Amino acid sequence: MAARKPIETAPRDGSKVTVYWQDSDGVMNESIAQYRSLDRLKAAGGDWDENDTGWWAYTDGHTQRKIDPISWRPASGDDDGE
Repeated sequence: MAARKPIETAPRDGSKVTVYWQDSDGVMNESIAQYRSLDRLKAAGGDWDENDTGWWAYTDGHTQRKIDPISWRPASGDDDGE
């Protein structure tokens, strides 16, 4: 498994990565997430503004939410053979 890296170094090109974030109960979570720029959000349709820009992850099979991850690593399968 690849080592965790600071979230500031994560790709913001729409690729999916594994992120680590803390929920409102203080529980650390690991999720596949994607950084979504305002342009990417608007291209998908809907009423978006700059407050919606950021990291988005599925919190269950049907629900996506914006999260504030603290670190990341390449998503499974992107570990360059590690």
